[in-house]
Amino acid sequence: MTDVMYPKRQLLLLSSSAPHGYSYLQYAKKDIQSLLNKNNVENILFIPYALKDHDEYTAKIKNVLELWNYKVQGIHTHESPIAAAKSAQAFFVGGGNTFQLLKGLYDKKIIDIIRKRVLEEGIPYIGSSAGTNVATLNICTTNDMPIVYPPSFDALKLVPFNINPHYLDPKHGDTHRGETREERILQYLENPCTGPVLGLREGSTLHVEGNKAILKGVATARLFTKGNAPKELTVGEDVSFLLNSTSTD
Repeated sequence: MTDVMYPKRQLLLLSSSAPHGYSYLQYAKKDIQSLLNKNNVENILFIPYALKDHDEYTAKIKNVLELWNYKVQGIHTHESPIAAAKSAQAFFVGGGNTFQLLKGLYDKKIIDIIRKRVLEEGIPYIGSSAGTNVATLNICTTNDMPIVYPPSFDALKLVPFNINPHYLDPKHGDTHRGETREERILQYLENPCTGPVLGLREGSTLHVEGNKAILKGVATARLFTKGNAPKELTVGEDVSFLLNSTSTD
């Protein structure tokens, strides 16, 4: 399968918005500002479809980002979500329920628009939690429950692999005997059609610029690939090889 290269791609994929010890979005503040400022972004289109109350969710993001001198508008306030997506300076896709978010993207007919603008036009994309899930090949490695059913599990395909946000390690001495997150992901990889899964711990962020990917944030990550033992990844590690893992077509 031929690798597809996207030199204009600019992504910041957060495991979560508020890891322990940090206020909302603060752990990623410098990375967010760096991405937006170098692209001269003043206005951010926020996509709140992952939560039921779109106004409340948008206000929560506004309260932070407008203090950083960015204007934020919820896509749900536009008469035409399609027109809003076509004119956005940057996308911020928030967390919540991944199934609900993906269904919203399909219902509003903006998946292809976002994908084209991010991959071909270089429009910055920031995702958190569910917003990170939908940036990948599909949402099959989400931790969420299917409260609604999108027409497909296929997602934006901004990167050619899957991510598991909020990745959790088993705690020493824990009496829980159910499957660990690691076991669940290894079971997922038993499917011959699946590719790599990047487990982002709380406070872990993946920064993608063109065909280069670097692990950022304040926490390490864990990489799962078929036939190999899980691998620990440190902050600052280059994981650009993941962008060549398969085609996003």
